[in-house]
Amino acid sequence: METGTARRPLKTRQATWAKALSQLLVKWRISPNAISMASVVFALVSAAALYFSAQYVGIQRVLLLVLAVAGMQGRLLCNMLDGMVAIEGGRHTKSGEIYNDLPDRIADALIFIGAGYGARQHTFGIELGLVASALAIFTAYVRMLGGASGLKQSFIGPMAKQHRMFTLSLGCVLSIFEANFFSAGTVLWAALMVINLGCLITIWRRTALIARELESR
Repeated sequence: METGTARRPLKTRQATWAKALSQLLVKWRISPNAISMASVVFALVSAAALYFSAQYVGIQRVLLLVLAVAGMQGRLLCNMLDGMVAIEGGRHTKSGEIYNDLPDRIADALIFIGAGYGARQHTFGIELGLVASALAIFTAYVRMLGGASGLKQSFIGPMAKQHRMFTLSLGCVLSIFEANFFSAGTVLWAALMVINLGCLITIWRRTALIARELESR
């Protein structure tokens, strides 16, 4: 699922609950590829909740925003557990690299497009979501480009996957309270702006790092 050069460093893997959950999945013979695909389902739930959040107010909107956050965290949990089941659980498959990365790109696109529609009342809200989905995919492309060049893949930020999901999750939480200060969707719009700017910086930093390492060979 994840090679030595393509594994995101996560302290959470060392947590007792994470190890216990991964061992349970191994015991149940859940394949790492199935866990990777489940991340797309969580992302789809999050995207749908973000999309419909723009149509509701009050408790319905709050529940949709909470569901969106739950979907994003479920997606991240799957992203962690698939590697743990594959590597620590000894269930690595030959096609694992495909399942490790492709569902992630689909999940990114779904969530950010959904967020864009969640901010569609604001100028360029939908477009910001589309740009965020493209930039998120491009940050991963640059990372994998380093790996394809024979280098250890770099997961530096400031807007790596976990940072993107944290920023958008925080945006959803703050959106619960925005009715007292702003119109609906303002915080999501601002979160997408931050994510887009952070992705551009991340792409530049990763590209510069690859170039330096290749030139130093």
